[in-house]
Amino acid sequence: MRKWIGPRAAAVLTTGVAVTATVMAAPPAQAIVGGTESTHAYSFMGSFQPSYPAPPRPDGHGCGVEVLAPQWVLTASHCAGRNPTNAKAGVPKGWKVRVGSLDTTSGGEVAEVDHYYRLATSKDEGGFWGRDMALMHLRTPVRAKPVRIASATPADNTPVRIMGWGMTCDDSTNPACFPERLRQADTVVQPISTCPSHAASGELCIGSADGSVAASNMDSGGPALVRENGQWAVAGVVSGPDESGKTLYTDVTRHADWINGIISGANVPRDDQVPNVEGAADLGDCVGSVVSTPASRPRDPALLLTNGHCVQGQRPAPGVALVDQPADRVAPIADRQGYPQTTVRAERLLYATMTGTDIALYRLDKTYAQLKAEGAKVFHLASTPVRAGDPLTMAYTGGRLNCTAEAVVPHLREGGYQEDDSIRYATTGDCAPWHGTSGSALLAPGGATVVGIHNTHNDAGEQCTDDNPCEVGSDGAVTSVQGRAYGQQVYVLTACLTEGSELDLSHQGCTLTSATPRPDRHGSHSGDHNGNGPGAHKRSPDQHH
Repeated sequence: MRKWIGPRAAAVLTTGVAVTATVMAAPPAQAIVGGTESTHAYSFMGSFQPSYPAPPRPDGHGCGVEVLAPQWVLTASHCAGRNPTNAKAGVPKGWKVRVGSLDTTSGGEVAEVDHYYRLATSKDEGGFWGRDMALMHLRTPVRAKPVRIASATPADNTPVRIMGWGMTCDDSTNPACFPERLRQADTVVQPISTCPSHAASGELCIGSADGSVAASNMDSGGPALVRENGQWAVAGVVSGPDESGKTLYTDVTRHADWINGIISGANVPRDDQVPNVEGAADLGDCVGSVVSTPASRPRDPALLLTNGHCVQGQRPAPGVALVDQPADRVAPIADRQGYPQTTVRAERLLYATMTGTDIALYRLDKTYAQLKAEGAKVFHLASTPVRAGDPLTMAYTGGRLNCTAEAVVPHLREGGYQEDDSIRYATTGDCAPWHGTSGSALLAPGGATVVGIHNTHNDAGEQCTDDNPCEVGSDGAVTSVQGRAYGQQVYVLTACLTEGSELDLSHQGCTLTSATPRPDRHGSHSGDHNGNGPGAHKRSPDQHH
């Protein structure tokens, strides 16, 4: 099984960019072994440095790139998968490359990326592995001498040179593991049969037989170079690790027509239609949204809504709520494309519970007026309940799901907790939330009002267990159906909020659970405090975010 940070499972070649994936959070694999620091620069070799999600290293390096033409660089598809909506082709924000330098922080030429084209994504029926390749267009031409595409797939035992700025040790918290100087190694193409993780076609197995020479985490998109007529030519780009310790590269020569068609302008793919994801707040393992109530004033601190099981630290115990507690949580608020429009910090956890409902409300460091000035989307909080038949839009950070409220369930139990008047979605259409969508706002038609919040779905069809919520009817009948998903009503919040973004649980009409234990209530969602319980975050390959 491939183990890097990225599509191949959980990945290595770019902490997020590379092999991002969405970026699954897994420890980096063994860093590049057998390499040495390059003694001279390669004009065509470059470092891809996206601004969001930013790679976790001071120099900003995420992936390798190769200059193929004055305004075109080649890399891996999963590197260009750092766009928030996983689009196959489109316009990025804040991407740049530094080419022609040994150093990721100085020298060479720096150019902005203004377009990208991915050969494949994880959603393609034709498969991703063997097609993990992308082209990025530069806003301005670079003077660097391009590298050619190799004329044919290199045969077994062909000498190749590999290079990059990948990690040199396993500790992602240690700056010394992130080299700023280019490293390289000479190795060979191995028989594909010696890389057990290889795809059916389209990949090269590269490295020493014992894995002592190979690419490393954050080398994604870097080249496998062969000599042709006394010059370097690129035969492959790093895709991901093989369980043998060697590296799997996408065979670039198989896709020369696709590359040349784009660079020449003869066959340029259309941009994907990107959904409007404005206003979604990325909380890492969950999603949130900034909401205002009829009592909110421009000068009041803004409020951020998410699930109770999404709070940091200790989750609310059964029958109780967390009220007015310190918080320190940063969240980017998405623009229409999903890139950060602005960033907020949650300074106070006003309220969180998983009893009766599953909601949490944070007070932010910015006022509604400030967020408006910064162009951030603020939603209205509904004051009326969702009813069966109501159309809903689930506002995830990377897309919008079209849902319908199929029923309002009297009671929903999971792992011991109980929520009341929960919203069950119809299973038709594209309303199929996954782990990681917890906290996503459910929007009324028009997209301006939050009427609910997604919180869980039944994974395995089990009855009332962790990640397997069950319905309890008014007659006590228990129903558990695999795949069913649920959200929580939010109108109950409006009666509890006053001017100044203050919470008043004694306010007339407020029915939220107080901080005092209530033994008549049923228990809780389970899972850890990082969102690994109901609706927890388990990103799939190629999802950024």
